[in-house]
Amino acid sequence: MKIYLDNCCLNRPFDDQSNLRVRLESEVVKVILQLCEQGQWQLVSSTIAAFEIANTPDATRRKNLELISGLAAAVVRTDSATALRAKEFEAQGMQAFDALHLACAEREADVFLTVDDKLLKRALSIENLRIPVINPLKWLEGVLS
Repeated sequence: MKIYLDNCCLNRPFDDQSNLRVRLESEVVKVILQLCEQGQWQLVSSTIAAFEIANTPDATRRKNLELISGLAAAVVRTDSATALRAKEFEAQGMQAFDALHLACAEREADVFLTVDDKLLKRALSIENLRIPVINPLKWLEGVLS
């Protein structure tokens, strides 16, 4: 299983854990990353994810995100075909960076995971989407049942 975690997912373990939802999603993201590290699944990343990580203002968080992204078995490069696909997503209401993440994930991953409710809602309304987009908590529950 090839899994694309958007940057919201990658950041979740470093968010304020006082909210129950955030804490649960954090634990699920950690489990997914652990299983990727163990070779049971493969983490897929992209040059757009690397760009966003490199521009993370908090140095400690950025360093942790760089370590996590080092687990990626594949890094999708943004090329003209990916940019064109992202433009199709933008035309359907997605934000530019979200569209690029989704276009990269479509090329290499089996599933796109996000904790961003707005991104999830927009992705679910996209026509001809070639990859499932789901919250990691709901996805893991389905995989384990």
